[in-house]
Amino acid sequence: MTKQNKSLLQLGMATRAGKLITGDEIVLKAVRKGQAHLVILAGDASDNTKKKFRDKCSTYGVQLVEAFDRIQLGNAIGKSERVVLAVTDAKFGQMIAGHLSQNSEVEYIEHEQGQ
Repeated sequence: MTKQNKSLLQLGMATRAGKLITGDEIVLKAVRKGQAHLVILAGDASDNTKKKFRDKCSTYGVQLVEAFDRIQLGNAIGKSERVVLAVTDAKFGQMIAGHLSQNSEVEYIEHEQGQ
């Protein structure tokens, strides 16, 4: 099993555990409130969407990964196409990011303590 397949399975696990949210506005709100530990953006998202989430994640110190496409992300969580997901649990976020960082570009912004 490849690392990417493993991370898709872990997205499904996070969904079943209630630790994953999806949808532009919901994810942005979670980033602003410090509830998102990892944001996953589909590689086929629009340039505007990519910029919006890059900027927001950068501002709030949230790890952002661009991986898969909208169909793969949707299938992983048992839903229709999804462009953006946020993992709301630190452990799940670390686990999934760890698998993804080994074979895709991972943009990590250091989260400062005490914010």
